[in-house]
Amino acid sequence: MFRSKLKTILLSVSVSLFAISLISFPQESLEASKRGLNIWWGIVFPSLLPFFIVSEMLIGFGVVKFIGVMLEPLMRPLFKVPGVGGFVWAMGLASGNPAGAKFTARMRQEGHLTRIEAERLVSFTSSSNPLFIFGAVAVGFFDNPQLGLVLAAAHYLGNICVGFVMRFHGKESPYGTTPKGGLSKLREALSALHQTRIQDSRPIGRLLGDAVNSSIQTLLMVGGFIILFSVLNKLLYHLHITAILAKAVKVFFSSIGLSGALSVPFISGLFEMTLGSQLTSAIQHAALLEKAIVTSFILAFGGFSIQAQAASILAQTDIRFKPFFIARIFQGLFASLFTVVFWVPMYVRFSTKDQYSNVFPVSLLVNRNSDHFFQKLIQMGPLITILSLVVYVFLLLFQLKEQKS
Repeated sequence: MFRSKLKTILLSVSVSLFAISLISFPQESLEASKRGLNIWWGIVFPSLLPFFIVSEMLIGFGVVKFIGVMLEPLMRPLFKVPGVGGFVWAMGLASGNPAGAKFTARMRQEGHLTRIEAERLVSFTSSSNPLFIFGAVAVGFFDNPQLGLVLAAAHYLGNICVGFVMRFHGKESPYGTTPKGGLSKLREALSALHQTRIQDSRPIGRLLGDAVNSSIQTLLMVGGFIILFSVLNKLLYHLHITAILAKAVKVFFSSIGLSGALSVPFISGLFEMTLGSQLTSAIQHAALLEKAIVTSFILAFGGFSIQAQAASILAQTDIRFKPFFIARIFQGLFASLFTVVFWVPMYVRFSTKDQYSNVFPVSLLVNRNSDHFFQKLIQMGPLITILSLVVYVFLLLFQLKEQKS
């Protein structure tokens, strides 16, 4: 009872202080809000919407069930999750946060996962998409496309290591039927695909409309969290709370050989990874390796903004948030460690201009194409967002009209 009352008091005081801070720093709050809005409607919304819609269609048509049957022999031994986890993992890697949480929650609601399996799955399917790592962080912030190779390798290998660690979370999951192989497995997968499509009696038009509605509702929620944490991060800076926390982090960084100048960007990155990565890249009095280590941790941890988005999605099911949060810490540590491991073979060895152009031409491809594509996405992003919201409004009105008639 005492703990519950204390929690109530802390939450009330925190929200009250946040409201007072908004009133005290209106201009700074407005600027931070605009920044969060620009990130959402220029990059996040147009980059995630196609993945969300297509994934909903794949689920409705039974393709995910087909993939689940085919990948069962792989995902069970490695991560102790059903084969549908392979689909969630692939979509999480391709589209980035919070896709892993959204699709894991959907699989749990569909009954494809137990609660423990869902907690294992969501722990290693949360990641940044390659476009963000290469286009925004490596090229946009650091102006160093080859750094993106190190960050991406460390990031995604960290995901896999978290999956191996979290396979020990909870009790052993039953394997169910003995895995089949060859044509038997293919026939079983095709049968599952057909049965799933038959059971979902919605026509294609209705299925597409539901996919658009569900995807845009999720992205509206994501946008709200991005704006909220952008403002919160700015207010913490002006209230000097970031500086106070950074002093403790500075001591820790000094003890492990990292520059203390990275403490403020690190604290900012714990709340919002985009701002944290940008601030880290701007630090002058730190070696590039040190900045890469801190950036790797920030990208893997995801920031409280990403975690709040995931928590909101997982709250719609019985999936607990605590294992997901612990997994983010593990991934941050793994990613930072792998950055150190990959630094010499993947960056230093090919850092000279001649070697860079002759031995690793893929990096030049990243430099030219990803930067161009990223800039195009920023230019077209707001238009895509506005058109999608207009379509969403019309679909919503159409559904309301159907319900009344």
